Amino acid sequence: MKHIEKGSEPKSLTSYNKKVSANTKWKSFNRSVKNDTYDSILHEQGYICCYCGIRISRRKCHIEHFRPKSKYTHLTFDYSNLISSCQGEDEQRPTKPVHCGHKKGGWFDEDLMISPLDPNCSSYFRYTGAGEILPTDNPEHQEAAETTIKMLALDINKLKKMRRKVVDGVMQATQDLSEEEIKELSEAWLERDTSGRYEPFWATIDYVMRQFY
Repeated sequence: MKHIEKGSEPKSLTSYNKKVSANTKWKSFNRSVKNDTYDSILHEQGYICCYCGIRISRRKCHIEHFRPKSKYTHLTFDYSNLISSCQGEDEQRPTKPVHCGHKKGGWFDEDLMISPLDPNCSSYFRYTGAGEILPTDNPEHQEAAETTIKMLALDINKLKKMRRKVVDGVMQATQDLSEEEIKELSEAWLERDTSGRYEPFWATIDYVMRQFY
């Protein structure tokens, strides 16, 4: 999980929020304003899922309410509560394994759900060469990490295989490099590209580089 730095909400959303009432439903969200919100959130996240880090695009993601709108109705259109998760709006029951936002659904626990908006969120997890995501060794963080992994299905085989491929790629790419070359490569991997995109599974790459180099 990579920390997401929230910026200012789109001006269109600011204007829209001045008109909505406590009874305004998400399904009635103005399409143009919603598209502006999508664009802003995707850019903030560098086009990777807020939870697993897989590559996402407008058609392969949905707007996720970190605190579920079913319980926190006052946050339905609150930009600080809106992030973007993989698997699109039309994939409530996708044929592929459900994970991340669609898996979480309306579940939420203030103490046990780790937030990608927390600057320290990545410290709750560790990764193995087999692509597993595991709780940190810090006993104070283990319960929250275990619960978050379970409720988001972050350790399903699909994601494990993808993370393993990333880890293998990192190890192979750095095998014969000098310390300085590895540092330069690491910086390149962890920065946005010219299109504003982060590498998929950014948090896994960051963990591997910090552990081994």
